[in-house]
Amino acid sequence: MKILVSACLLGEPCRYDGQSKPCEAVLKLQRDHTLIPVCPEVMGGLSTPRPPAELQSDRRVVNRLGRDVTANYRAGAEDALRIAQAEGCSLAILKEKSPSCGKGKIYDGSFTGTLCQGNGVCAALLLANGIRVLGETEVREGAIG
Repeated sequence: MKILVSACLLGEPCRYDGQSKPCEAVLKLQRDHTLIPVCPEVMGGLSTPRPPAELQSDRRVVNRLGRDVTANYRAGAEDALRIAQAEGCSLAILKEKSPSCGKGKIYDGSFTGTLCQGNGVCAALLLANGIRVLGETEVREGAIG
């Protein structure tokens, strides 16, 4: 199976802070599946590192400096969707809590570390197009098949 995966979970230093967040459970999937790495934020034209951003209640993405980066997030999400569709991915494993990739819980836009219900821009677009989305903590032995 081909699986779309947040590149930071595979060890690529593309997060806002210039770091990666390798996830052993996700890395183990490489034994039996083809993992397709994406970073919607970088694909949308944002640099690494970059100021942290959060999704606001009006669905705009604003960075800590007050700059609206919604267009970057949408462009990156659309690119990720195109890649998923071209590669035949029916599953995506994305970085939790991210304003782009988070599924179920994301930061609330106040830059206080407060979580709220919701999906990031890319996760929402993938879900709306029939692609199953999991966060990295949802990946466990035998759960992908």
